[in-house]
Amino acid sequence: MKLSSDGTILAWFGPWPINATLAYTWLVMAVLVLTSFLVTRRLQDEPNMSRWQNLLEILVDGLREQIRQTSCQDPGPYLPFVGTLFLFIAVSNLLAIVPGYAPPTASLSTTVALALAVFAAVPIYGIAQRGVRSYLADYLKPSFFLLPLNILSEVSRTLALAVRLYGNMMSGTIIGGILLGIVPLFFPVVLQFLGLITGLVQAYIFAVLAMVFIASAQAARDERKPTQTFGD
Repeated sequence: MKLSSDGTILAWFGPWPINATLAYTWLVMAVLVLTSFLVTRRLQDEPNMSRWQNLLEILVDGLREQIRQTSCQDPGPYLPFVGTLFLFIAVSNLLAIVPGYAPPTASLSTTVALALAVFAAVPIYGIAQRGVRSYLADYLKPSFFLLPLNILSEVSRTLALAVRLYGNMMSGTIIGGILLGIVPLFFPVVLQFLGLITGLVQAYIFAVLAMVFIASAQAARDERKPTQTFGD
């Protein structure tokens, strides 16, 4: 039983191999882009709104509300990034019902890439909101000697983010393969259903943690805001 689709080479692009994980990642991206184009090309107001547009607006509103509750800030600047993370992971996992498909999120290379995107987004959003000097000053608190530990903390939580998603998705693949060999009829169907639910939960957790990390990069700025009084 293969634990990852990284070793399955489908084609070669010059000296670079195109493995199954990369191909499935492109497939998920194509599904998201095509679906977005088809749903948004003829947007209308109520009551002429299509069911797909209605579903899309419910999804966007839900993401905006979750970001607002997590960060206590306007969700507008964060929705494109966090929403894309959620949709990519969710669709990647939901497509597991297609025979022969292996979710890219079951590959450590994919989860590391997603975690690195979050790792890069945290300082980008933090510096955009607070400025370079204010953001970097947090790494020297409460003492300059803690700079290595603060940097290590950033790296370790990025690693944990990648391994958490990879471990949960890979465990489902392994258990499914074992049950398929033992009881090939009933249990794999039940496990497939539970796997879809787990995939959605993992997409939600990853997106929420990404938003928590981004919001924490702005916490110091919010704490320094002067308290408003009724006499102001």
